[in-house]
Amino acid sequence: MRILTYRKTRGQKNVTRHARNAARAAMHITRGDTVRVMRGDDKGKEGKVIRVHLKTGRVTIEGINIVKKHRRARTAEEQSGIIEMPAPVAVSNVMLLDPKSGKPVRVRTRVDSDGTKERVSAKSGEAIPARR
Repeated sequence: MRILTYRKTRGQKNVTRHARNAARAAMHITRGDTVRVMRGDDKGKEGKVIRVHLKTGRVTIEGINIVKKHRRARTAEEQSGIIEMPAPVAVSNVMLLDPKSGKPVRVRTRVDSDGTKERVSAKSGEAIPARR
């Protein structure tokens, strides 16, 4: 009878999968920011960011990319049916609005003298406050 031997993996089996899952997309947008959609079906619409998905590089915006979802009642009192909810949009398709002019702008980062990092409008040079 043949004895089964197993190949050793030397602890490198799932390195790439875990590295990919741990990766986060660099975001210039945070929750609470007002953004304008630049591409897609909702082009030109503005809304407030509800949620930022760092792993997928997407943002959910209030009133933008509305989809219908079939939802089952979780409790006896709750109603089943079709509800409308906002779906995530790629962060590359939205731009942050300048607090001074209200127009979409690119964002830069600047480190202050006290060491804090802040977002700056590339067009006006005005600091964009982080809304939490």
